[in-house]
Amino acid sequence: MYTRLLGTPRQSIFLFGPRGTGKSTWIHDRFPDATTYDLLDTSETLRLTREPGALYRELVTLPPESWVIIDEVQKVPALLNEVHRLMETRRLRFILSGSSALKIRQGGANLLAGRAITTSMFPLVAAERDFQLDLDHSLRYGSLPMAVTGHDPAGYLRSYAETYLVQEIRAEALTRNLGSFSRFLEIAARQNGQVTNASAISRDADIHRNTVQNHFGILVDTLIGSWLPAWKLKSATKQVQQSKFFFFDSGVARALTGRQAYPPTSEELGPLLETLVLQELRAFLSYTGRHYPLYFWRTYDGAEVDLLFETSDGFIAIEIKSTRRWDKRYNRGLRRLRSDLGANRTKCFGLYLGERSALWDDIRVLPALEFLRLLWNEEIAC
Repeated sequence: MYTRLLGTPRQSIFLFGPRGTGKSTWIHDRFPDATTYDLLDTSETLRLTREPGALYRELVTLPPESWVIIDEVQKVPALLNEVHRLMETRRLRFILSGSSALKIRQGGANLLAGRAITTSMFPLVAAERDFQLDLDHSLRYGSLPMAVTGHDPAGYLRSYAETYLVQEIRAEALTRNLGSFSRFLEIAARQNGQVTNASAISRDADIHRNTVQNHFGILVDTLIGSWLPAWKLKSATKQVQQSKFFFFDSGVARALTGRQAYPPTSEELGPLLETLVLQELRAFLSYTGRHYPLYFWRTYDGAEVDLLFETSDGFIAIEIKSTRRWDKRYNRGLRRLRSDLGANRTKCFGLYLGERSALWDDIRVLPALEFLRLLWNEEIAC
């Protein structure tokens, strides 16, 4: 049992996160005595779908400030009206968890604006594991709790990928053609962490380009992936404008490609390491309440920085390499970006799979685990 870094809330929250990240375990650990509605229970879902008002009748006698859990609330969006009423009239507090944001938005989540804070749960991060992680294992199998603690992470992830298709896509009726979506999903997973070329994916999956965009929207809505947009500098240099798409976990991305049984190739390692670092950063910024937007930067003449974000003290630029030795040519994009943004406003980091820290003029090069340790110790971003 790992102690999760997500803090215990004092007011109602929407808790979103992909399946398997540990939302339910965290909820019942922090709120063991709360009244609970589990909408993964089909009979409970059918009962409340037929009569959402039953929720109000069953909870109206609870003392004010009592906690109520509704797990997988997106399955019955109409319950949000009753939740709103109970917040207003009885001052009840709710944990509303879900693995899909689409039906929540469509079902009237705006009624709770200001009354429930949106919070995210991520796979296990390095700090929750006391930095005792095998990077090779993490790159291959990811950081979902069951992939970390289970005896057969490859089998778990294969089942996860198959279950996702059935439970999230078919059950939510997000697309009518599971066959084309399955082809798209494998191709998108193979392009994880690369600048997205919708036209190429359209040709490879034999589907219309608009369908590709819709399918990416499904992945975002079901929290399986997210976009990393390109940073747009106000300069004359022509820059890449397309976004990159990243799956939320390196192990899930590999499972969706069908390559889970094999060790990662050298071509796979780069995007997998970027995926791991990106999700650690997303989790850090979310859990610490900073919420700085993340970007990448690339010019058409080949200068690139893998991750870039602006803090209250300036910019943080990170170049990530899945190599055991750092080479001075890896510093090109960082120095170019630092020149454009201002040397006094930009901290540059190199992150790699080697064992030694080093200083290359104004660039601090760190082993991946050391970078993560400094990140969670709040020595990277303020």
